[in-house]
Amino acid sequence: MKVIFSHGKESGPWGSKIKRLADTESSQGCGVDSIDYSGITSPDARVEKLSNHLMAEQEPFVLVGSSMGGYVSMVAAEKFSPIGIFLLAPALYVDGYLHQEYKLDLPNITIVHGWSDEVIPMQNSIKYAQQAKCNLHLIDGDHRLNSSIVLVDDLFNIF
Repeated sequence: MKVIFSHGKESGPWGSKIKRLADTESSQGCGVDSIDYSGITSPDARVEKLSNHLMAEQEPFVLVGSSMGGYVSMVAAEKFSPIGIFLLAPALYVDGYLHQEYKLDLPNITIVHGWSDEVIPMQNSIKYAQQAKCNLHLIDGDHRLNSSIVLVDDLFNIF
């Protein structure tokens, strides 16, 4: 199995959250990719880049997305068949983003969102989780979730 990470708008492919989760998965024998969206400001251009990457994917995969990367992973997952999707403070229902409805038919979707997120309202994750009836963890933390990285890592391992 492979884990494919999509980072947020202002972070990079090997930011602290992704590095932590990737190290955990690598130690458990999973392949890990982290797509570099540096210089691509359009969320839908990022969806296209991830989609191009997934067309060549040969093994079963899980998508992990943080913030804008959550939106990117969610939209790409509608065309491809991941084993599951794990979202960290996903940028869902954001004004100006092309997709405002999400129709995933996956049995394994988990969202983690910080109670104190100042960038993406936690209500957006609640709205999607109610619609999809997926796992939602509202935890202590802001948008970056760095203060709760141990809990995020634990939740990812359970996922």
